[in-house]
Amino acid sequence: MMDQKPHSQQLEFFDIPSPCIGVCESGPRGYCKGCFRSRDERLYWLKVDDATKRKIISACVRRKKAVLAKKRKAELQENTALNEQFTLFGEPPEDDKN
Repeated sequence: MMDQKPHSQQLEFFDIPSPCIGVCESGPRGYCKGCFRSRDERLYWLKVDDATKRKIISACVRRKKAVLAKKRKAELQENTALNEQFTLFGEPPEDDKN
């Protein structure tokens, strides 16, 4: 019987490009606002192997999704607060009472 290799050992013929989009500005948690890489991930990009680059890109995708989800949640809460109304005969919200 033939010894089969795992499919995860796929040959790579092309370099993995940098995820940089040219924004290059650090956010509040130290990640780039453009590509979501950490300072070290940006600094050592050309020195790490392809497997590490794939892990970095996966982490960047997770970070971007988390930032976008947080932003959507904040916008939704803001819109909900703006759309809150009280009826003519109802009590105003607690914040408006003096």
